[in-house]
Amino acid sequence: MAGFTVAIVGRPNVGKSTFFNRLLEQRKAIVDDVSGVTRDRQYGVAEWNGKSFNVIDTGGFVPQSEEAFEKEINKQVMIAVEEANAMLFMVDAATGITDLDESMADVLRRTAKPVYLVVNKVDNHERLLEATEFYGLGFDNIFFLSSMSGSGTGELLDAVAGLITEDQMAALEAEGALPKFAIIGQPNVGKSSLLNALIGQERTIVSDIAGTTRDTIHTHYNLFQKEFVLIDTAGIRRKTKVHEDLEFYSVIRAIKAMDEADVCMLLLDAEKGITAQDLNIFSLAARKGKGIVLLVNKWDKMEKATNTARDYEKELKTRIAPFSDVPIIFISALEKMRIHKAIEVALEVYDNKSRKIATSELNEIMLKAIASYNPPVVRGTPVRIKYVTQLPTHVPSFAFFCNLPDDVKQPYKNYLENQLRQNFNFKGVPVRLFFRKK
Repeated sequence: MAGFTVAIVGRPNVGKSTFFNRLLEQRKAIVDDVSGVTRDRQYGVAEWNGKSFNVIDTGGFVPQSEEAFEKEINKQVMIAVEEANAMLFMVDAATGITDLDESMADVLRRTAKPVYLVVNKVDNHERLLEATEFYGLGFDNIFFLSSMSGSGTGELLDAVAGLITEDQMAALEAEGALPKFAIIGQPNVGKSSLLNALIGQERTIVSDIAGTTRDTIHTHYNLFQKEFVLIDTAGIRRKTKVHEDLEFYSVIRAIKAMDEADVCMLLLDAEKGITAQDLNIFSLAARKGKGIVLLVNKWDKMEKATNTARDYEKELKTRIAPFSDVPIIFISALEKMRIHKAIEVALEVYDNKSRKIATSELNEIMLKAIASYNPPVVRGTPVRIKYVTQLPTHVPSFAFFCNLPDDVKQPYKNYLENQLRQNFNFKGVPVRLFFRKK
């Protein structure tokens, strides 16, 4: 993660996510008054006084807990403390100092990094007086604020912004320009395992409880001369299965992650094949104009004969038609089989998505293709396409200028799209055609 990073840490339910959302001015963390809603580290970028910095929101810290999830969260908190340049240690003025706060203070006293003690829920004068007990924790930098109303956050942000150098600012700006890949798919197909296999550290809690990853998680990836941002999303489920509000949030979040991404890596379970829900996700990504790579995960578990992969791929392409010009890669996240190939292909698709074709070259090739197979005659008048140009959009889009734009039928549009794909590499990218009056 480039740039300057601040981690918000503390026991559950002190208001870390509310504060995180206030810094980012958006509903990014799921806020709910059930303890322990934030299970993974959450990343965002905050801006203050013309300086921007990364903010990590961590799950609530519960040391010596035997509960599997809480153990995982503690590991996550420790990693966040290692990753960050400064800590915001949040406590709750309404409940005063608890044993959990003491344990967390213990962990933070050992770090050489700046620690700001943030006393939250100080929303009146009495609370401010009561909150002075927190000086007893022994931290020099102490701030009293209310993350619900936002009072007192300014002073804290001034202090944080004061730590940031010009070099760190430049590093953060560079990150905004990187390709963004979203790992999408249904629950339990192995999205978190793939993310962890790629970055080689336990960034996401991996467990076989469906719905472990509830938020989208951004990871800056810089290995093997490749640099990009990976977005891991909570599994998208069919609407009928969205019982609790949180699941519903996660579906919306996954769709938002799709919006942010340039390329969606759609993970399928090899044993289940492509399901109706996978097809929904696929067509949604295509409608949004995203690059798509299909990753068939758990391929190591499949019984294989001579042409297993070839037949499987053929079947997949039939199911995803008409947009079947999509790379399909057989991987195993657990065995780390072909996962780097997946990234290489995603980068190629990213290049294809940004491909611009010179108008002269486009006309030379496409007008030949049109001449060799003319559009059908409509009501006695031939449709004549005179000129083609690429439009300046995020998705490769082409305008065909002709005398009867409304009379060009779908089969002919498909022919033109196939010609574009055969002559120029748009593998993995939806292509849009527009017909305009000359």
